[in-house]
Amino acid sequence: MKIKILIPVYNDWQSVSKLISEIDDLAKNINHEISIIVVNDASTHDRDPNNNELNNLISVKILNMKTNQGHARCIATGLKYILEKDEFDYIIPMDGDGEDRPEEINDFLNKIENKDTIPIIGERTKRSESLLFKTCYQIHKLITLVFTGQSIKFGNFTCLPKTMVEKMVNEKATWNSFSGSLRKLEKNLISIPSIRGTRYFGPSKMNFSSLVKHSLSIISVFRKAVLIRSALFIIIYILLIKNHASIITLIPFLFLLYLVYSVSNLALRENMDEFNNSLKNIKDITNLK
Repeated sequence: MKIKILIPVYNDWQSVSKLISEIDDLAKNINHEISIIVVNDASTHDRDPNNNELNNLISVKILNMKTNQGHARCIATGLKYILEKDEFDYIIPMDGDGEDRPEEINDFLNKIENKDTIPIIGERTKRSESLLFKTCYQIHKLITLVFTGQSIKFGNFTCLPKTMVEKMVNEKATWNSFSGSLRKLEKNLISIPSIRGTRYFGPSKMNFSSLVKHSLSIISVFRKAVLIRSALFIIIYILLIKNHASIITLIPFLFLLYLVYSVSNLALRENMDEFNNSLKNIKDITNLK
């Protein structure tokens, strides 16, 4: 089978280079055709021209984007490019910094031996961040569950059959949130345990601000459920506090207004016209192999 590994990158070329080398080493023991597509999100740092010797990968392409568009949209653009321009059976999107561990690619491939057409997700069982970040991440999952009814314990490290890629390329939510779109389109997902790895080089780029935006982007995919649940919460909350209204009791209400506003604003990013024209943002393509 033809497996495409999709890696978005912005400036972190040292990590991506190491990841590609590790995947190349893994590929010699894999009975599938492994190729890599890197989506360069208009990096401001040049890639090291010294290429590693690659012996086992079928091909390595870098899609150089004209303008920076963000992590989710790079993945969406990569999915569309592979669907329209390449032959493949499965796509494995993954981060290029080492936090998605390349050795777990084998776990995905072992699951597809039965030729299932159900997407496979890497469900996080262990994380490597600080206690504060882990706590915030748990809060993110709880808020997502409460306001959307969806339990999303995975990121973009997944294994997508061609049928699912076709659905995601035709779903506008993919332009805004990969994991939110996948959960919206498919409730029946196969999971493998996935340990969050340690970055190859430098500190993690996922800070509190980016975590909040990531969380709200996922929630915005299910905005109808958010609006319904928020309205019910407001009605019940007003009834509970009507005789005890104060600045303090208004805090949850203000938080909810912020949530609804942010979700509605982020939902505007779901632009199907931009998604359909995303390949026009490719400046050129570099072939490493």
